[in-house]
Amino acid sequence: MANQQILDMALKQMEQTINPVTLTAWFDDAEVTAFEASHLTLHVPNEFKKEIIDSRFIGPLKAALKTLFDDDIEVSIVTGNVTSPPEMVGVPNDVYTFDHFIVGSSNKFAHAAATAVSKKPAVVYNPLFIYGQSGLGKTHLLYSIAHELRGTHPSFKIVYVKGEDFTNELVTSIQEGDMQNFREKYRTADLLLLDDIQFIAGKERTQEEFFHTFNTIYEANRQIVLTSDRPPKEINTLEDRLRTRFEMGLLADIQPPDYETRLAIIKSKAEQYGYTLPPNIVHIIADAIQSNVRQLEGTVQKIKAMHELMELPITPELAYRAIEEVKTESPGLNPTPQLIMQAVANFYCIPVEQITSNKRSKDTVQPRQVSMYLVRNLLGYSLPEIGKIFSRDHSTVLHAIDKIKNQMKTSTEMNDILKTLTDNIRSQ
Repeated sequence: MANQQILDMALKQMEQTINPVTLTAWFDDAEVTAFEASHLTLHVPNEFKKEIIDSRFIGPLKAALKTLFDDDIEVSIVTGNVTSPPEMVGVPNDVYTFDHFIVGSSNKFAHAAATAVSKKPAVVYNPLFIYGQSGLGKTHLLYSIAHELRGTHPSFKIVYVKGEDFTNELVTSIQEGDMQNFREKYRTADLLLLDDIQFIAGKERTQEEFFHTFNTIYEANRQIVLTSDRPPKEINTLEDRLRTRFEMGLLADIQPPDYETRLAIIKSKAEQYGYTLPPNIVHIIADAIQSNVRQLEGTVQKIKAMHELMELPITPELAYRAIEEVKTESPGLNPTPQLIMQAVANFYCIPVEQITSNKRSKDTVQPRQVSMYLVRNLLGYSLPEIGKIFSRDHSTVLHAIDKIKNQMKTSTEMNDILKTLTDNIRSQ
């Protein structure tokens, strides 16, 4: 069993007692870097996630591992550049390569552009800006470029980071007075891969810092690749000076896969997980999931886990059950109050727990009010239901929602913030 599969199966066990959306928020970019002698090492991108996992999830994770292996497994959480070859920061193992990327009519152009960049970095298409809905393979292409260049340019410093993590690292660096190391990490990259660039929009200091990072790398004739859930012109709170820089390279979109491509993806993922799906099961999955590659992979993985862990035969009934569970767990198709609060917390760069806390500082009140408004607007919850979620009475909820509505009448910025958050929530 591959190391990453161990974590995936442990998280499935943890879902019995912990909301899947919460687990996704904290473990989506966690990577098992070692598992030997009853000791598992888990890499996360920053100290903030390390502290949260250590304090809130280490016990449930150990319990899940004990269920899987019938043994006590020690767990170490680490950060930093420990998972990759020297000078390749944040890029996981070689599962995400061009060889494992299924090409179809919906992604052929983006794949060709990424391949071209990997062969001639900073010569063609700089920057390369790949956009499309969540779960269609944008991150896979970023990792593929990194692995290709690791082989052809072993001396390259390759840095991958998510937009929200770039912001979090910047905030930490400012607080700790360590901007020199932050700038050294990003501005000296030979290949900078920034995923979900839309998350820096609306954040003045982050955009300022990335503007100078972009200029430094570009002027040094080094490669930049960015992804987003939409083209630059549709990121409303993005500064114009960044938008024009993003548009001066090549824009490549990825669309949801067609039926034939979905069939190929399902078969390929099953092979990667070491088993074969019957043809009728492959067609059931392809019919049921039409717009999200990540859900296709999740379904293939869940069927394998249910087959092996629960000793269930691979039947159409099992496939339908796995599909429904994956769809239920998918925050993009089924937004939840927890997902909304997490998205708002990421946008405002605060811990999600702060939104439901008793704090009344300025940097907490507005995110809380925005969260209440979005829960009401996107999910249609009643005022008492929202009050229960946020530990407030319904009159406080009404006041918060009215406050946001009034700001929308007078503030273009608030309208842009709400549109950005809504798009982010729906594209997860």
